[in-house]
Amino acid sequence: MPLHEQVVAEIYREHAPALRRFVMGITSSPDQAEDVVQETILRIWQRAPGITTSMRSYLFRTARNIIIDNFRRQQRRAQQTQTDDLEQMAGTVEHVDGLLTKVLMEEALARLSAEHRDVIIALHYRRFTAVEAAGQLNIPTGTVKSRAFYALKALRAVLDEMGVKP
Repeated sequence: MPLHEQVVAEIYREHAPALRRFVMGITSSPDQAEDVVQETILRIWQRAPGITTSMRSYLFRTARNIIIDNFRRQQRRAQQTQTDDLEQMAGTVEHVDGLLTKVLMEEALARLSAEHRDVIIALHYRRFTAVEAAGQLNIPTGTVKSRAFYALKALRAVLDEMGVKP
């Protein structure tokens, strides 16, 4: 097998399942999802030497762009009214961006230490106060506050490394 085929096969093997789950949350059919996954991996392979951020975040952003491009292409063919197109496209872009943010945050949180991840989840996702988080995590309130400070710094660093801009 030529080298380029091996590289594509490895990217596909390593990233396709997560990418497929992401795309299936947006598209209406498994066939469309598979087309997006394959096109995404092909584009990544073509641009691989120029990728300076996390491969996974680059994959998801590329898939997002392909989905939006496909949507725009379909809308041009459908010849619907301009207002309907804009409203539907805005809703689709918002939905895709929301899913992308969720996937990238999950990946970033997975890279943090368990202590930092637990504090961020307690304070920002479960909306606990510092006192409630301390009780839930069985640590002093001061520890919750200091871990939260360092956890957010660590999360910003991970997101920067992934190429995600706030």
